[in-house]
Amino acid sequence: MAAADQPELIVETDAEALAHAAAERVMARIAANPSRIAICLTGGSSPKKLYQLLDSDAWRGKIPWERVHWFIGDERFVPESDPLNNMAVARAIFLDRSAPPGHIHPIPTAIENPNKSAEAYQRELQSFYGADRLDPSRPLFDLVLMGAGPDGHTASLFPGYPAIEEAVRWVVGVPKANVAPFVPRVSLTLPALASCREMLFEIAGHDKQAILTRLLNSENLPAVRARSNGETVWLVDQAALPEGIRGGR
Repeated sequence: MAAADQPELIVETDAEALAHAAAERVMARIAANPSRIAICLTGGSSPKKLYQLLDSDAWRGKIPWERVHWFIGDERFVPESDPLNNMAVARAIFLDRSAPPGHIHPIPTAIENPNKSAEAYQRELQSFYGADRLDPSRPLFDLVLMGAGPDGHTASLFPGYPAIEEAVRWVVGVPKANVAPFVPRVSLTLPALASCREMLFEIAGHDKQAILTRLLNSENLPAVRARSNGETVWLVDQAALPEGIRGGR
């Protein structure tokens, strides 16, 4: 699917089915790459069921942990020990149990400020990628997991903020968040997030119905503008669907 195309909309019956569908797509991307794999995680509440599933006995053994590297699309600028830290949550739920420590790539927050953190993470991404410019024919990530906030933000790219227009840098500091928790952030930019074979949004729950309506109406929101150079999928559950739209498997 080209970046200019509409995302594929897949509807699952509930949050549990959505997590299973997401896990299947994670495994499909892993299976498609016989060499080094890069997965970009997301924070917030959306991916927790998926992370718990990947740590379960049924799924954990299917992952070739020695080949997978784990990055994150955005971070709250708080210490790693803070419960608001996105990567710390992912580590506690599933990464620390199975992933080699050197394959976990958190955004550094024990650093001077969000801008310095963004510069450091950009250097790490470029080192991993082996170049300082992204080549559309060679994606940075196999899979990028995404969510959509109530204002239409994704990663920590908020509507109306300058970071959403960044076209050169891979990572930026965000001095103030538009929604709670109101802490500074560090976020990958749209070009960096787009450099993937698949971008997978998870949108679940009745409280996401209003924002999903706006996304489906193609409002000029970050979560609408975020598209993969490969395939973009919106994976949603029935509770998030606007009235009048029904589906499911």
